Amino acid sequence: MVSTPAPALDNSGRQYLPTLDPATASPNQVLMPLTARANAQNHLEIGGCDVTTLVERFGSPLYILDEETLRTACRQYREAFRQYYPGESLVIYASKAWNCLAVCAVVDSEELGLDVVSGGELYTALKAGVSPDKIYLHGNNKSVEELSLAVSAGCTIVVDNWQELKTLVSLAADSETSETAGGQPIRILLRLTPGIECHTHEYIRTGHLDSKFGFDPEQLDEVFAYVSQQPALLCVGLHAHIGSQIFELQAHQDLTSVMVQWLSKAAQYGLPISELDIGGGLGIRYTESDDPPSIDEWVKVICEGVIRACQRQGVAMPRLIAEPGRSLIGSACVTAYRVGGQKTVPGIRTYVTVDGGMSDNPRPITYQSVYRAVVANKLSAPMTESVAIAGKHCESGDIVIKDAKLPPTEPGDVLVVMGTGAYNYSMASNYNRLPRPAAVLVNQGDASLILQRETVEDLIRQDRLPERLVRREG
Repeated sequence: MVSTPAPALDNSGRQYLPTLDPATASPNQVLMPLTARANAQNHLEIGGCDVTTLVERFGSPLYILDEETLRTACRQYREAFRQYYPGESLVIYASKAWNCLAVCAVVDSEELGLDVVSGGELYTALKAGVSPDKIYLHGNNKSVEELSLAVSAGCTIVVDNWQELKTLVSLAADSETSETAGGQPIRILLRLTPGIECHTHEYIRTGHLDSKFGFDPEQLDEVFAYVSQQPALLCVGLHAHIGSQIFELQAHQDLTSVMVQWLSKAAQYGLPISELDIGGGLGIRYTESDDPPSIDEWVKVICEGVIRACQRQGVAMPRLIAEPGRSLIGSACVTAYRVGGQKTVPGIRTYVTVDGGMSDNPRPITYQSVYRAVVANKLSAPMTESVAIAGKHCESGDIVIKDAKLPPTEPGDVLVVMGTGAYNYSMASNYNRLPRPAAVLVNQGDASLILQRETVEDLIRQDRLPERLVRREG
């Protein structure tokens, strides 16, 4: 009997499968969802569902969201704050990462709040059944309509600038708005710019002084004095956020010290500050070289920093709020494509095309983001080729992965890009008039459609053709 040699798993797609215990692994530190495995057909399986079967059933491109990975991340954040912080705490999902009814509902069922940054995100959260007292509205240019919706619903508003402060005072003075809000003061947090630099892409670094977000720290006294004289505003907390996809712990430790100093200063103006919102920003693993802290490590540093700072300043511990987004959902999702043709440029590179690209994942062309990919129906095949995975859009820069290691591919293969839960669907577009993909939520062998695939009819639904341009026969 001739034995078949075992496949070189360290040089196949299997190398990306989780090797840690799903019960203890930090979701932001794995490349694949926690439930990812190779099934009996040597296909990639997520949430008990064969990825190739999902593509046959729902089409491609297809976002595949693993419910267990998302829930695990929610629980790890929630439980870590309960373990390390003796005061009250609340974890809020930064829903800009991926806001839809199903995601909001899952997060809400895990006892997390929601951070929204537009009227659309707020409307979605409310429709998903999230309680308004757990919704925080952010944004640096909120419209009057968005503010009115938040006030009437009873949400907390994170005020970003002077214009918003004065608009809210005007809204409160309006009798109709006041009645809608139950005649209660408008509950607000003040967003301040901490002036803390961190090593991340300049587009997603928001804590340094040269930022469009938040009040300048030099304005603290003026802002606190103004708010303290507005009975229509109930300022219950302070907020700051230093950026996104951060691997450093020191920057967040520095932030806690600065924020508690602000809290102490606010007390001098009689402001009833009871909440400290330290934002989010913990990064995830997109490639083998990425080494982000675990959720537990990040929370521990935050909690210890706030406790020390409060003891040093002699102030009571506030309700501690964090706003993770990417680290909750980024690693929980993959995007599946169908492989098309190939083009080889001798001596330069080979392009492997897929049926999506920058319309379903704009991050590579926007942030130069790097991903890893596998072929779902050839998970154990040795990755012997170095190729560029090219999208189908009419842009030379529409390259999903510039240097990808893959096994030899054929048209119709199912290619899976990992770590696409954060800012992929939420930043998706109809560029070149491609319909946006469908999304499924997988759990224990069940696949539920949570976003229906757009059709070409959807693309023209909002189009209007002036009568004079209507072409008439004869």
